[in-house]
Amino acid sequence: MSVHVHKDNSCFSLSSSGFFLLCSESRECEDGFKIINRICVDEDECVSLSLCGDNAQCFNIPGSYYCTCDKGFRPHTPNFTATTGQCEDINECFEKTFVCSGDMVCVNTIGSYNCSCHQGYYDSGRTDSPCADVDECLSSVCAVHSSCINTPGSFFCTCYPGFHKLENGTCEDINECNDPGICGTNAECINRPGSYRCKCHQGYSNYGNDPSKCIKMNCDEFKIEADMEEKLKHLLTQLRKSCESLSGPDGGRQAGEELLENLFTSTDELLLDGNITDGETLSQFLDTVENSMRLIGPQLKEPVTRMETHNTFAEVAVTRNQTPPTGSVILSTDSALFNTSWETVVGKSYPGFAFVALVSYKDLDSSSHQFHKISRTSQEQESRERSDVKKKHVTYQLNSKVATAVVSNPETKQLPEPVTLVFTHTEERAESGSVVYSCVFWNEAEGVWSGRGCERAWSNSTHTGCSCSHLSSFAVLMALYPVQDTFELVLITRVGLVLSLVCLFLCILTFRFCRSIQGTRNSIHLHLCVCLFIADLVFLCGISSTHNRVACAIVAGLLHFFFLSAFCWMLLEGVQLYRMVVLVFHTTLKHLYMYAVGYGVPLAIVIISAISYPRGYGTDRHCWLSLEFMWSFFAPVCIIVVLNSFVFVITVWKLAEKFSSLNPDLSNLRNIRGFTVTAVAQLCVLGGMWVFGCFLFQHEGTQVLLYLFTILNSLQGALIFIMHCLLSKPVREEYCKLISRICSHKEKKYSEFSTNLSSNSQRPLRSDQTTGESKI
Repeated sequence: MSVHVHKDNSCFSLSSSGFFLLCSESRECEDGFKIINRICVDEDECVSLSLCGDNAQCFNIPGSYYCTCDKGFRPHTPNFTATTGQCEDINECFEKTFVCSGDMVCVNTIGSYNCSCHQGYYDSGRTDSPCADVDECLSSVCAVHSSCINTPGSFFCTCYPGFHKLENGTCEDINECNDPGICGTNAECINRPGSYRCKCHQGYSNYGNDPSKCIKMNCDEFKIEADMEEKLKHLLTQLRKSCESLSGPDGGRQAGEELLENLFTSTDELLLDGNITDGETLSQFLDTVENSMRLIGPQLKEPVTRMETHNTFAEVAVTRNQTPPTGSVILSTDSALFNTSWETVVGKSYPGFAFVALVSYKDLDSSSHQFHKISRTSQEQESRERSDVKKKHVTYQLNSKVATAVVSNPETKQLPEPVTLVFTHTEERAESGSVVYSCVFWNEAEGVWSGRGCERAWSNSTHTGCSCSHLSSFAVLMALYPVQDTFELVLITRVGLVLSLVCLFLCILTFRFCRSIQGTRNSIHLHLCVCLFIADLVFLCGISSTHNRVACAIVAGLLHFFFLSAFCWMLLEGVQLYRMVVLVFHTTLKHLYMYAVGYGVPLAIVIISAISYPRGYGTDRHCWLSLEFMWSFFAPVCIIVVLNSFVFVITVWKLAEKFSSLNPDLSNLRNIRGFTVTAVAQLCVLGGMWVFGCFLFQHEGTQVLLYLFTILNSLQGALIFIMHCLLSKPVREEYCKLISRICSHKEKKYSEFSTNLSSNSQRPLRSDQTTGESKI
């Protein structure tokens, strides 16, 4: 360190060796130094804090000092010097030298800056989204009768419905009753805080919807008639009380859900007990359901209500708003779908509420089979579409559940736009030459199913779509047209039956008079052929006698009996073969037992069937069993075929064991084996014929199946004749003997006739008589 002195050497510098010279007292030090003990020493100017000012640092140097601004500051003026301080803050946010993440903003501070969220947000501490919205509505920030609605970073207050905002931000009640038409002419308007009430006049109701207009109530729709069912009367009594309560001075209201449950409980009882037996009762029932839904629908609380009971399924949609609803509305049940628009549901006037309902009945289709009346218009239209079929031959049946569609619009006889209904078929059948679907509704005025105003949009084997211009109770009607037999098919049938009758007649003569084959098995074959002969003869002569209902039923009963009897005799043949193989050879069945099974069992089945369902004998197309009654024939046939198959399997098994034994009786075993083969072939012929016959009589057979049935039927008698007569050696021998006797008898007659003629004409030539006889 050195000490500066004046140039005139009045003071000496301090040497490095520690020597220094003293300054004379009459001399002064340079600026920035001061004399201490006659020595010039550096003065520390930074002791004074005001030299550099705020936000700056002072640094002393020998003989002087200099100033530097703190971090985040800079010189205030461009002529900032070491001796003139004054630093100013640097605004990092303005100069964009800050670093803030996400949606945070920069906030300048003295000498630095901070990153903070916008107003209305708070720091969530998350790295991906550090700022989260502050829900100002958690605190009471809005006035009375208003609600707070939070928005990102802010909020706003809105008045409750029925209030309006004043200039000072408070909410004031709106007096809706100042509008004279708000409740219409059928009610008195009563203002309420934030709302109003339409107090209906006597005979009017808004179904408990206070702000809605009042409509006239017609409780006479629930009028009870003397000929109604008791359960229907009870239901109408409940509904009338509810209607009168709604239209009373107090405008009472019941729970719509409770009324709906009571309605379906009553309808279940009506349908379950089979009380709907005629068209008039059906009209009363459907009309009651429709009027009930008009009463109950507006009282339901939920926007959509679904209810399912044992016999009913319903879906109801309700809307309540000051403005009419728009758009489409779709309802569905287990078997139907209803598609319309809210404009159609509302109609021309909108009281403030609207509803639409779809109700389907699970058992009404089966109950209504007894009164399938079709309107004349529908029949004429179908006859024009199918001019090749006589109208009297067409049969109709419902192939869907009945569904009722109801809307709040009272004018539904002619809708501005058609509605769509899609029905699920109860029986899957595609349209064909014999099946045609049509959309119908129940015409209560005429008590018939009618197709007026309903068109079939599309159809397949499982569903049918309908487009209707009015509302009511709808269903899908299936028209069954008779299949016209071709000339070739009729010719084959008749020729084949004649051939079968001739062969069966020859079999009967053979089994009756051929002595070499007499026995139990031959007796079974005889009765089998007799039953088939009579059945084929009745079939040929009376199968088409549908013009006389009684005669047709008798023909069907005879066919039922003799065809069943033929199968029973085949079962007896199987049992006889089983006894011959398993028990002992040449064993026989008692004739009394055979007659009891062969004729008694079929007779009992026919008697029971005729008593239980007499209408099952005879159809509009054939004198045979009806479709729903076919089980009375095919069920016993299936049982017999199964039993016979089981017996034949055991018989063949036992035959194989006997053939493999040490000392088999080969002659008897071969005979029984032949008997078994013919019996199995016989079962296949008759059984196979009725497999195809099942399709024939159900009107569902194709031409191929019809021809197969006809061919098998014609070959039936011929095959039995071939198997049991021509292929039997004893029978062939008897045929040969019979033919030889016939031929020899004819030859003898011819010989006698020729001899007598020669004798008479050549009597004078006696010498040539012997020669002439020998020549002959």
